[in-house]
Amino acid sequence: MKKNISILLLAAGWLLSSCSKSFIERPPASSATVDVLYKTDKDFQDAIIGTYQALRNQYNVMYQFGDLRGDDAFIQVSNQPSLTGVDLFSINSSDALLNSTWANYYIVINLANNIIAKVADADANVVKNKDRYLGEAKFLRAIAYFDLVRIFGDVQMITKPPTSEEASAAPRTPVAAIYSEIIIKDLLEAGAKLAQTYTGTEVGRATKGAAKAMLGKVYLTIKDYTKAEAVLAELTASPYTYALLPNFNDLFDYSKNEHHSEYIFDIEYEEGLGGLGSPWTNAFMPNVTNLLNYYGIKGGFGESMSPTRQFSDQWRAGDKRKDISVQCCGSWKNPTTGAVTVFNSTTAQSFTMKYITPVATQNDSKANWKVVRYADVLLMYAEALNENGKTTTALTPLNQVRTRAGLTTLSGLSQTNARDSILQERRFELCFEGHRWFDLVRTGRALAACAPFGMKDYMTVFPVPLSQVRVINNNTVFPQNTGYN
Repeated sequence: MKKNISILLLAAGWLLSSCSKSFIERPPASSATVDVLYKTDKDFQDAIIGTYQALRNQYNVMYQFGDLRGDDAFIQVSNQPSLTGVDLFSINSSDALLNSTWANYYIVINLANNIIAKVADADANVVKNKDRYLGEAKFLRAIAYFDLVRIFGDVQMITKPPTSEEASAAPRTPVAAIYSEIIIKDLLEAGAKLAQTYTGTEVGRATKGAAKAMLGKVYLTIKDYTKAEAVLAELTASPYTYALLPNFNDLFDYSKNEHHSEYIFDIEYEEGLGGLGSPWTNAFMPNVTNLLNYYGIKGGFGESMSPTRQFSDQWRAGDKRKDISVQCCGSWKNPTTGAVTVFNSTTAQSFTMKYITPVATQNDSKANWKVVRYADVLLMYAEALNENGKTTTALTPLNQVRTRAGLTTLSGLSQTNARDSILQERRFELCFEGHRWFDLVRTGRALAACAPFGMKDYMTVFPVPLSQVRVINNNTVFPQNTGYN
């Protein structure tokens, strides 16, 4: 009864419905064999769509790892044990969040591995977009592995469809090898094969710019600042045409096109298509009827993440990003009438407005998740320049972000002061978009920032799911992360 795991995962992915505002359409359910499925251009198109969809399923909870784990967000109403465990560094290895996260990323990886294996032998006369599918599969596999190593540390390195025996015996591979042998290679190849831009129904697919932006983030994470500077510099010049939107708030106005000049790569969602919307509009809202009614948010509230009071108090006077990023504390002023609603003491007292849009059905919002946007690139570029000893030059991209925010430009900073200013700007610019925790970890500042909330020195990664440790059942090849035994 043993079956090839890749077939099982492909079947699971194939049956997942998938959609986006632009390019993703619903692939047909099929019980055909893998060999029959991978024949035509549309077969590969559907398989790629299924891989985007699998990644989309995981990104529903990315805020828990990227934001809730950090120092700027917390759970004010402790009625969600798994989220509280993330917030207070008390999550254990048997938690369902860790199990599903591990499984979700390996579904993406296995779907991508199937495509990579099959597209290599595909007839280019039949599969017209062969190179693009290979580039997309490698891009998506790279993101999955990048997230995995940032969350769990050493993970299983699987680069081809495995048998059940192979999967059950695969050891944890050191993070450095995952970066050098998969993530960086995949992003380099994706950047060479993906399109510069898309039009019409293809908008939303991974592009060359998306691959380069993610590669820059990877280089920054492993502290290869020379390569990070080089690849990020490319995105600031021709032929790329990225630019900051003049108005920061327009980034979060979902009545407008989300694929604008600042867009680089999103996880795509759309409302009204049978549960293919995003959950965050509901998930982050407090239990305040007047607030929900004003913005047309149906289906209730989640209170799953709130800005901390400490973070709310650190915003600088005149920063145009504050009101949409952080609403605090304990009241809300109606923008139309000016009437003030005071929150009940039993509900969350603060919230972010970055994901507010009318929602007709609970967890069916059209708000995308911004994986990487141009402001992120500019701040990463500034960081790489500064770490390479080019502090004066680094202030130019940093000041671009500050100027849009209505802040004064900086000059004459030392390398140390510039380093602090860049990280601070990332904190305000990108809050609640999944970056803060990973920024703290890669810059070595996580323990200092989060020790008051329960962090210990070994908690820069999460525990590996206990279910995986038990499946392998060999502590030599698949040990639990240090400190979690």
